[in-house]
Amino acid sequence: MTLNEGWRGEICHVAITDSQGRFARYKVVDPSFHNWFGLALALRSQAISDFPLCNKSFNLSYCGFDL
Repeated sequence: MTLNEGWRGEICHVAITDSQGRFARYKVVDPSFHNWFGLALALRSQAISDFPLCNKSFNLSYCGFDL
C-alpha cells in the first residue's frame, strides 16, 4: 500500500501479490472517492440551487479518474 499526493488530494494504491510475487489484485482509490462525502455534508440543509456552486468549489471528478 502506498499513498501519493495528487492535485485533488490523496491517491491510495493497494497491491496484493500471490505466492510467486505476481500481482493478484491492484486497486487505486482517487481523492474524489473520499471527497464526495464532504460535498454531501456541505450541502446538508441547503437549497438544491446551491449544488452547482458547491460542486464547482469541491472540483470533484465524476468518473473517478483524478490521476
